Amino acid sequence: MTIGPIVAGSIDATATPTDRPPTEYLSAATAFAPHVLREYALLADGERGILVGPRGDFVWMCAPRWDSSAVFSALIGGTGGYAVTPAHVRFVWGGHYEDRSLIWRSRWVTDTGIIECREALAFPGDPNTAVVLRRIVAVEGDAQVRVTLNARAEFGEHRMQQVSSRDGVVTARSGSLRLRWTGAGTTRTLADGTLETVIDVAEGRCHDLVLELADRPLPHASVDPAIAWRATEQAWEAAVPDFAGTLADRDTQHSYAVLRGMTSAGGGMVAAATMSLPERAEQGRNYDYRYSWIRDQCYAGQAIAAAGAYPLLDDAVAFVAARILDDGPTLKPAYTITGGAVPDEHTLNLPGYPGGSAKTGNWVNDQFQLDAFGEALLLFAAAGRLDCLDAEQWRAVEATVDAIEKRWGEPDAGIWELDNARWAHSRLACAAGLRAAAALAPARQNAEWNQMADMLVADTTRDCRHPSGRWQRSPEDPRVDAALLMPAIRGAVPADDPRTRATLEAVRTDLSDEGYVYRFRQDDRPLAESEGAFSLCGFLMALADHQQGNELAALRWFERNRAACGPPGLFTEEYDIGQRQLRGNLPQAFVHAVFFESAHRLTQPWPQP
Repeated sequence: MTIGPIVAGSIDATATPTDRPPTEYLSAATAFAPHVLREYALLADGERGILVGPRGDFVWMCAPRWDSSAVFSALIGGTGGYAVTPAHVRFVWGGHYEDRSLIWRSRWVTDTGIIECREALAFPGDPNTAVVLRRIVAVEGDAQVRVTLNARAEFGEHRMQQVSSRDGVVTARSGSLRLRWTGAGTTRTLADGTLETVIDVAEGRCHDLVLELADRPLPHASVDPAIAWRATEQAWEAAVPDFAGTLADRDTQHSYAVLRGMTSAGGGMVAAATMSLPERAEQGRNYDYRYSWIRDQCYAGQAIAAAGAYPLLDDAVAFVAARILDDGPTLKPAYTITGGAVPDEHTLNLPGYPGGSAKTGNWVNDQFQLDAFGEALLLFAAAGRLDCLDAEQWRAVEATVDAIEKRWGEPDAGIWELDNARWAHSRLACAAGLRAAAALAPARQNAEWNQMADMLVADTTRDCRHPSGRWQRSPEDPRVDAALLMPAIRGAVPADDPRTRATLEAVRTDLSDEGYVYRFRQDDRPLAESEGAFSLCGFLMALADHQQGNELAALRWFERNRAACGPPGLFTEEYDIGQRQLRGNLPQAFVHAVFFESAHRLTQPWPQP
């Protein structure tokens, strides 16, 4: 992409150290204090991600992979960061993604002109080497930017060592990571180890910075920025379809790009790019979501299937099928993106994002989540309807059915990963999956699997039908839950079933506020006092009302909830409707998935059974 007279790769700039004393600058951790989440954009290449803030500050990046330790960790109080910021001038911030990509353009309007910084991770990513591309563009007037780099591996534990500069190329080590930085010119080292330079760019010209980070020796030759930019542009154009005819074509393409950026070459999709971002201040609800949740990956695959047979569907099917074939009834709720075990949770010696604490790893290994089997069958069935299921993956279908047969009667942690109970949603999710898979199965399996689905619905009706006629959460918990919208959406019970309609009206009455939806009532307090609205649930309401033929209501839910994001268009798990702020890890993949599905399904009549 070109702006004005700029030619990709053209250089007309100088890089010189500032003459201001180091004492006038704060460390990266304090100079780039956390912003509200709505102001962060995501760069991602499938293997890792970066959060970039309004001051051109890279405050979060794990290397070499999603679940590695962070090399830039200022977001949670660490010392690592990388920033390109207008120097010595006042400015206001803006930015946008280039179409069908995660190429971000930070934009600053200053007192003297307009500066942009085009930013991306070279795409597709290499599992062992991150290549960070930054192109400083003097859009209007001459530009001067201050550039700081403080790579600190292991969440800030290792400062840069063996720093050397030769022919304008800086090399260094930080823990096990090797670093090479080109385009910075002459740098100075501040007291905390930060490398700093000031770069001047003439109006209409640009200047490239390339940072390479790897856990193995780097190749002899540095990355050519012009070649890397062209390859990244072309790869994104090929990766993200030009969806049209949805309720929001541009946002739909963006959500696909987000999901693609969060999906590794092996097919594993991280649930979120970050960890330890609190859902509620000082409540201890901050988790590490840099892993592949089976449920979330199934949601993503089913969402993509609503549009057609696209590669992200194949990725989801391959990853989930492999885990089921390996583990069968002992399927874990989550894995690393390479299919390994999620490390146990432990606390880091860092301040954390304001209102939270720094925790890495997750205790999900200790959980059993029955609904994941149902979601897997729904995923496989969606793929099968599009002729995207091979013989080996059909074996995974049969293994999933066997796992449900063995374990459906056990208490589980449920969709919200709470205490073990016989959750209605879990059993009904399995019923929906069995019905969907049965539709593709030979006659004998068709009959057996539908019979098993009928049994699960009957069992759930026996102990989880509320006296009012709706579904309730569990035999011991009479509350309604927004997750109970899903059994009808996915086909466990008909749309015109009295339990379906009673549940929809109960969610509408008891769990919605100002066009947003909460998961369930935590206690007797007003909904917003206990947690944020759950973005996923708002889009489920859109699907549920659409299924009932309530088209205007469905569109209202959709439009209201797609606005629950910041300027970069990224969704988190929760939305604080009082303060209009994002809460939880960023971005949350399953929200982008169900948004994508809603944008497609709401344009067409609901399919008849």
